[in-house]
Amino acid sequence: MKTVYETKGTCSKAIELDVDDATGIINSVQFIGGCAGNTTGISQLVRGMKAEDVINRLEGVRCGLKPTSCPDQLATALRQMIQK
Repeated sequence: MKTVYETKGTCSKAIELDVDDATGIINSVQFIGGCAGNTTGISQLVRGMKAEDVINRLEGVRCGLKPTSCPDQLATALRQMIQK
């Protein structure tokens, strides 16, 4: 399933996701905006992982004093995809 998630409270504006419906494996992640090095690194690290594992690792990660971060927003986007 492919989707675009509009982020909230981060420098990135959106996340484009492609997750295999049958296996829950992440095919690709692309952040729109944000810190290019960090978001590219996150995207490469999570490719091939199960969405549930990524959620468990990234949910709740904060960016400085902000209540969220790009990794946390990725976890939120994945959780929404799984619940649909």
